[in-house]
Amino acid sequence: MLYSSTGLAHEAFTFGAFTEYMSRLTNVILLAGALTGRALLAQNDPGPHPGPNNNNNSGHPLPGLNATEVAWFNEGRSRFSEVDSVSGTQPGAPGVGLGPRFNGNSCAQCHAHPGVGGTSPNINPQVGVATNFGARNTLPQFIQQNGPVRVARFVKNADGSPDGGVHALFVISGRSDAGNCRITQPDFATAASQKNLSLRIPTPVFGGGMIEAIQESTIMANLAANAPQKRQLGIGGHENRNGNDGTITRFGWKAQNKSLLMFAGEAYNVEQGVTNELFPNERDETPGCATNGTPEDHTNLSETNPVKSMSDLTGLALFMRLLDAPQPGQPAGDPQSLQRGSQVFISLGCALCHTPTMQTGPSSIAALSNKPVRLYSDLALHNMGQGLADGVSQGNANGGDWRTAPLWGLGSRLFFLHDGRTNDLGTAITAHASQGSEANQVVGAYNALSAQAKQDLLNFLRSL
Repeated sequence: MLYSSTGLAHEAFTFGAFTEYMSRLTNVILLAGALTGRALLAQNDPGPHPGPNNNNNSGHPLPGLNATEVAWFNEGRSRFSEVDSVSGTQPGAPGVGLGPRFNGNSCAQCHAHPGVGGTSPNINPQVGVATNFGARNTLPQFIQQNGPVRVARFVKNADGSPDGGVHALFVISGRSDAGNCRITQPDFATAASQKNLSLRIPTPVFGGGMIEAIQESTIMANLAANAPQKRQLGIGGHENRNGNDGTITRFGWKAQNKSLLMFAGEAYNVEQGVTNELFPNERDETPGCATNGTPEDHTNLSETNPVKSMSDLTGLALFMRLLDAPQPGQPAGDPQSLQRGSQVFISLGCALCHTPTMQTGPSSIAALSNKPVRLYSDLALHNMGQGLADGVSQGNANGGDWRTAPLWGLGSRLFFLHDGRTNDLGTAITAHASQGSEANQVVGAYNALSAQAKQDLLNFLRSL
């Protein structure tokens, strides 16, 4: 969906006029095919912009960190960029613990565009890693040279019970550092033919610490705001919560992870196969394949330098926590078009889910304390209908629910929607409409816009 705000929305929304506007459009919206996803596409997606955004999003620390915090950040960035092999002895791959099953061999390999901490690059590194050091993996049909990076989940188990877990694309069998491991890849072709696949692309981790520092009361107040307008447009939404302490979870495509530490630990184990102090057990214990002592990543108790002694897990979480938010880059379109586009964004109701600004609470890290977060997301779950549903439930998120994707940094992004199915913003917008989607009326109003208004909206989005 698009956006809501405790800041900008309250300044710019004129809901009396908005309500009248929407009531006049309702019949046109339904007839225009909002429920089928048919739409008049925008005139032209300006495409990813060059210039400042590409330079400013290259994994730089938050402004205001002290020298000690920067040192920890730099070490964390080094761990984030480290390439793993099975034993850490392969040329150019000093990290230990890859596999036995994996999707990639480095965090920065997939979180690469427009810089370290971003999302999928335009050239998919999974194509090369599939056969590194003699591996004999076959590329699944959904992995292509020109991207995007993808991971695969199976919706159901063979007996029909819910699955939803990540099934790693590759195995270490055949690699020169894999010993006698002889496991095989999952049968993705059959899963695809049975419509049992859910694909996802990497989420950017820019500004992760700012998202983590937003208080729950802020998220809930924002979710409750503008209730009459949301009801009129069929917008609901709800938070996801941790099953242990009941607090709001906010990271991942379905807001399934509570914290950056959890997000890092799960990804390290699931995407690269590296056991760690949060996920200490191998996912595949086939004899001859899980050869290292576990956890493979751990605090180095013999190291006297505190920065060097930290585990990769701690380093990965610190890097994301102290990583700066995306900065707007080269604007797409003239200033008047961008201004008109921002008003279209608000008048359509996009800002009712994609909250332009929230605020962090008090933080033990001064650079994160009481700061505005221009993330363009409410961090809540919304039903996006059958067209985007993947059938996978995670916590309070059901098969049609997705976290409102933060739109900061959208201007430089190459692939859109959870599975990277399109690189065109207009297509991504209209894909929000299908049977059961909370965005149907908003997309219908978008369909009814003039070509110029659509262009203004796309120019605005590409300026973020």
